[in-house]
Amino acid sequence: MGYFCRMKRDLYTRLLNWKTSNRRKPLILRGARQVGKTYLLREFGRCEYDRVAYFDFEQTPDLEDFFSGPIDPVAIIRNLSLYLGWTIEPERDLIVFDEIQASNRALNSLKYFNELANQYHLVAAGSLLGVKLSRPRSFPVGKVNFLDLYPLTFLEFLSAVGREELRSLISEREDFEPFPTPFHERLIDLLRQYYFVGGMPEAVLAFSTAGDLVEVREIHREIVDSFVLDFSKHAQSADVPKLSLIWDSISVQLAQENKKFMFSAIKKSARGREYESALQWLADAGLVARAHLVTTPRQPLNGYMNREAFKIFLLDVGILGAMARIPADVLVRGNAFFSEYHGAFVENYVAQQLKAAQMDLYYWKSEGGRAELDFVCECDAQVFPLEAKAGINPRSKSLKAYDQQFSPSALSRTTLLNLKRDGRICNYPLYAVSLFPHLSEKK
Repeated sequence: MGYFCRMKRDLYTRLLNWKTSNRRKPLILRGARQVGKTYLLREFGRCEYDRVAYFDFEQTPDLEDFFSGPIDPVAIIRNLSLYLGWTIEPERDLIVFDEIQASNRALNSLKYFNELANQYHLVAAGSLLGVKLSRPRSFPVGKVNFLDLYPLTFLEFLSAVGREELRSLISEREDFEPFPTPFHERLIDLLRQYYFVGGMPEAVLAFSTAGDLVEVREIHREIVDSFVLDFSKHAQSADVPKLSLIWDSISVQLAQENKKFMFSAIKKSARGREYESALQWLADAGLVARAHLVTTPRQPLNGYMNREAFKIFLLDVGILGAMARIPADVLVRGNAFFSEYHGAFVENYVAQQLKAAQMDLYYWKSEGGRAELDFVCECDAQVFPLEAKAGINPRSKSLKAYDQQFSPSALSRTTLLNLKRDGRICNYPLYAVSLFPHLSEKK
């Protein structure tokens, strides 16, 4: 069997690895609303199994009745088979529990499926699973596998718009030889499109099908509306006004030259401790990502981070553009789009790509605050600095300050310039930031 669908996702390979793994357990697929979890799991089941036994606990709340009383996986499978009208077979069929956060009993049953019926291939997903799992005793630790799905990366976007050959050109690069100029310029143009469209699957599909940017923005607005509806529907009532205030302030705060998140920018009297639970709800829902400040870039970075100082990035650069009301005609202004909002789109874009690559986000600032680097990342027992710039004439004052203090093996920046290495300075074009930091490790 193979995977043939229009919205090809890189996570599919990891799903295949899960299917054949010796340590396979029930799988929890986490991700924000509308990043494509249901579509991906249905395609995975359709292509790699005989049938898909699909159950949506939010759409059909009565399904929870099958999990009442003592949890017996064999009895549950028997009842679910009767409900479907066909017998669910171990190993041959894929069981999907969608929006499982709507049923505590179904979520807790994953432990028993692991211990008593692991011959069944079971995947659970949900838009607010991160919120659910952040609460104590939501599920037994160690009894499930996890995967995280994010909006499409730029490389996935290239595949979706039919430019697989350009994706391969980037993915297969093993040195810092510049890309041929015609390809470099075409990739910059496609990156500009990605900045507007972003990686939410419905928006990407609409763009790849008709190229209608007005429709793309309408989709963005509908997605944002669905996020806001979740605030009132699923968050603690005391947090709902705070969630709205934080959410509305993010694009404004990213527009500032100093992008450190300021609670006082939400409301003059706002204090961090009053808004922390609301901010954490947004992070657990997958809608935002935090980049914490470190002044000492040593491993492990989380041991040196300042929990009180951080930046907030949105899950998707297209959603950021919609919330900032960036018009479609920005695409015809050359490279001006990249410098909009004091480079906020560049930083949010890079954060989005790094997050999808399973990297935690940190940034560095010197003790006196005179120098600041946009990102520092851990990889292969090393810490790599990364400066993100919007233009083609980047000044690397902060990168130089970092070098003088810590002398890393490589100094990296991502810009609109072509791929190039000059001594220890590695320039990654923004469209090829996926090559960071692995390319810089090669001599």
